[in-house]
Amino acid sequence: MNRFGLHGKLTAQPGQRDALLAILLEAADVVGGAPGCEIYFVSTSQTEPDAIWVTEVWGSEADHAASLSFPGVKELIVKAKPLIASMSDAARTIPIGGKGLPLRR
Repeated sequence: MNRFGLHGKLTAQPGQRDALLAILLEAADVVGGAPGCEIYFVSTSQTEPDAIWVTEVWGSEADHAASLSFPGVKELIVKAKPLIASMSDAARTIPIGGKGLPLRR
């Protein structure tokens, strides 16, 4: 079974990047304990002051889908939604391996 990956950009409402960033980092802590979560990291953009990138690697697409019901996730989504101006550049990927992500055999 292939891993499942997501990589996407969230643009915060003006002046709300740090608040959204805090929620996404909290989400990383919460889903980090979810079955199948291998990587969940959050980055800011060097060129766009309101942009935040989130990269996720899951054991499977089913693991990702199940994480949306993990305790605390829905509450974080509700808190984050009003702070998000847009979501774009989303890519669904099949993570293979590399530094920090062992090759799956």
